[in-house]
Amino acid sequence: MEYQLHTSFTTLEPLRAAWNGLLRRSITNTPFLRYEYLKAWWELRGGGEWPSDALLRVVTARQDGELRGIAPLFQVDDRLLLLGSVEISDFLDLIVQPADLPAFLDGLLDFLTDWRQLDWANVLDASPTRQALARRAAACGWTFSDQVLQPAPYISLPGDFETYLAGIKKKQRHEIRRKMRRAANYHEPVTWRIITAEEELDAAIEACCELMSQDPDKQAFLTQTMRSQMRILLHAAFRAGWLQLAFLEVGGRKAAGYLNFDYDNRIWVYNSGAHPDYLHLSPGWVLLGHLLQWANENGRHEFDFMRGDEAYKYRFGAQDRFVHRLRVQR
Repeated sequence: MEYQLHTSFTTLEPLRAAWNGLLRRSITNTPFLRYEYLKAWWELRGGGEWPSDALLRVVTARQDGELRGIAPLFQVDDRLLLLGSVEISDFLDLIVQPADLPAFLDGLLDFLTDWRQLDWANVLDASPTRQALARRAAACGWTFSDQVLQPAPYISLPGDFETYLAGIKKKQRHEIRRKMRRAANYHEPVTWRIITAEEELDAAIEACCELMSQDPDKQAFLTQTMRSQMRILLHAAFRAGWLQLAFLEVGGRKAAGYLNFDYDNRIWVYNSGAHPDYLHLSPGWVLLGHLLQWANENGRHEFDFMRGDEAYKYRFGAQDRFVHRLRVQR
């Protein structure tokens, strides 16, 4: 394979279509590895998580002219990290087909020399990168560690909402139905919708951030820089066709919001918020119920809650997988 180092998205822009095409066949295909997502993430370094003097270090590999591998990396001091790390990008990895991974990774680590540590976070437990990196580290006598970071619960969808409900615990099934029925019979109209018009998007993003900021932890997270980062990311996702921003409204006022990605036949739940004035209606639960019904009816095969072990995810029937942090010290 022929390797090339990219230190700017200017040289990567012509590869946008090939990048996303390879991602669809890759060992890990998530919205956080899309070209437009990572380009948007880099503009503000994850909402200010990383310093502006961090260095872009994306490596591409070609064979017979065909793009065969991408290592989306950046460098801080002598550490090489996966582009998108750590806080706001739930699932990261190399972009390469399974059969090409061993050769691509070996060539990549021969090609890159100016590092002392690889620090690759948010790699899914099913990713073959874990074993491939452990093998290469052992062969080179490098120190390798593989740490479980967080659970990432998900629901496999059967394609029918009633079948889905029948598969979760009876108590939770009745609770979901009861709350959705109570909202439907409320004295004010309770409706939900997905934002489909780009002219609504800026106001919708601001409304979603305000709902999220009702939680003190999320309010602290949503600095002005992070809000700017979210706007850039969500506009990129909307233009690429995989943003799902949904609201539950009571009498025309936004009571709850879910910020999701609709990608690769799955719904990826990114964040949510609810207004305290409507907690008696359990608006977050009601909206989530509608979104699960929509996902089943529209052929989505998975509902991914992504990182975090919040109790409500398991009440809706989620089961765990995990993300890992891989470190190599040489």
